[in-house]
Amino acid sequence: MSFLAKAQQPDASGRIQHVTPESAGWRYVGFDAYLLKKGDTLRLSSGDKELCLVLVAGLASVKTRHAEFPGIGRRMSPFERVPPYSVYVPHDDEVEIVADSDLELAVCNAPGKGNLPARLIAPADVGVEQRGKGRNQRLVHNILPDDKPADSLLVVEVYTNEGDTSSYPSHKHDEENSDNETYLEETYYHRFDPEQGFAMQRVYTDDRSLDECMAPYNRDVVTVPRGYHPVATIAGYNNYYLNVMAGPVRLWKFTWEKDHAWVNSDSYPRG
Repeated sequence: MSFLAKAQQPDASGRIQHVTPESAGWRYVGFDAYLLKKGDTLRLSSGDKELCLVLVAGLASVKTRHAEFPGIGRRMSPFERVPPYSVYVPHDDEVEIVADSDLELAVCNAPGKGNLPARLIAPADVGVEQRGKGRNQRLVHNILPDDKPADSLLVVEVYTNEGDTSSYPSHKHDEENSDNETYLEETYYHRFDPEQGFAMQRVYTDDRSLDECMAPYNRDVVTVPRGYHPVATIAGYNNYYLNVMAGPVRLWKFTWEKDHAWVNSDSYPRG
């Protein structure tokens, strides 16, 4: 099975990525990306899923059965590095998105089982943090973390400068009923500045029964069913990725790979 979903030309609805539990060979996470032209309308039904609509770039007006969020959006490129506007949509709802400009829209989904209302996640609602040190630094926007209301979804975006690593030291979250980890499937939606760039991403397990390296390009998706999953950028190209995670327990709990955990310590960076 391939863990790299290449970006496609937009279909009739503008969709360029379509990852489902069936296509990924797992149980929880789904992900779609759309490129809409100004004035386009996209209609979606959430069914038995909850959705998090992330305005990666552009402006939109969003309406559900019981809520309206007109004229939202701020950044015209993810590389403006300001938090996005997003909309949480519960299960068994209908949503209409009108592109008020050219729009890059991510639709994150996972099982929905509660009765949470649709809500706007404005930039002021997004937690911003810097992580790491040395060549392992990144900027993080916590769009839908585990301390904010949702049934299954966890959504975060990460910026990594050229030549740096992220999702590193290597860590994993693939054990169920563990004191140290939660089982979380994960997708990475990659963007690059300039757009012709790429990164290197490895997905691997301790016993190396899974050990895959891939080069995601602009708007490609990497799926991580289990194991470690570090990302290394390439000189000349800054990297953005949007992560979607979900599993049976809505909690981000992980363990570091022992060989590389020292990168978190005071002995790194070395003088």
